[in-house]
Amino acid sequence: MKSLSLVSLFAISTLAVGCVSQKKYNELQSRHNQLQTQHNALTSQNQQCQSDLSSSKTRISSLEDQLTSERANLSSLQAALDKCLTASTQGGVNIAKLVDEINASNKYIQHLVNLKNKSDSLNMVLTNNLTRSLDRDELQDVDVKVLKGVVYISLSDNMLYKTGSYEISEIAGNTLGKIAKVIKDYRDYDVLVEGNTDNVPINRPNIRNNWDLSALRASSVVQALQNSYGVDPKRLTAGGRGEYNPVAGNDTEAGRTRNRRTQIIVTPKLDQFMDLIEKAPDSKE
Repeated sequence: MKSLSLVSLFAISTLAVGCVSQKKYNELQSRHNQLQTQHNALTSQNQQCQSDLSSSKTRISSLEDQLTSERANLSSLQAALDKCLTASTQGGVNIAKLVDEINASNKYIQHLVNLKNKSDSLNMVLTNNLTRSLDRDELQDVDVKVLKGVVYISLSDNMLYKTGSYEISEIAGNTLGKIAKVIKDYRDYDVLVEGNTDNVPINRPNIRNNWDLSALRASSVVQALQNSYGVDPKRLTAGGRGEYNPVAGNDTEAGRTRNRRTQIIVTPKLDQFMDLIEKAPDSKE
């Protein structure tokens, strides 16, 4: 009778262990599904932000081409006018038309130049405000520069995260707060947060590769800007570029350190900017 009771007790214990294992499996399966859903969403956001950034670069390039074309057109009109004046005095009507076209072309070129100068000035002020707000130690981990009309704020991962993690460290909070304050002052600018890694494979639970890590890091910064510092989430986009956008070689530790970075890219809202470009000045002015 005593032997039978021990067998029964062992059977009950085995069943209990089995139940706990199934529950743990279900929890892990649920966590896996959640992470898969987050990954799919971040991948979609990354594709969208890459498309937006590519469109931005194309539009800026188009504006520069347009300026070049208008200057060439002005030169051609001036040459035609000079030829007309030299050849005959009977082309008064044509000369007047050429003069009007030249004046209109001059006004439009000046309009485009003024828009570009305004954008460059705003970017320079934004850059100066950011640089002045950061102390010397912070500037060792933060690089601010303007490239092709866009402000790039590059933050090292040593300052933002623990190695191999996407959680923002406590020491990064003060720096992000200063950056967020300047961003909030420029409400007509959109903000793309872009994560980058080196090419060393990641080996962490629930992070499959460097694509995952870079996207999760960008998402962490976006959520901090929104939740901790009040930046309008409609202005924010998060994207990860993994190891595929290096700024240095990955064959040295110094190069890998430079490649492990998160960039906050501040750009004018392109819809509003293109509307201004398309509004040529009134020829009567």
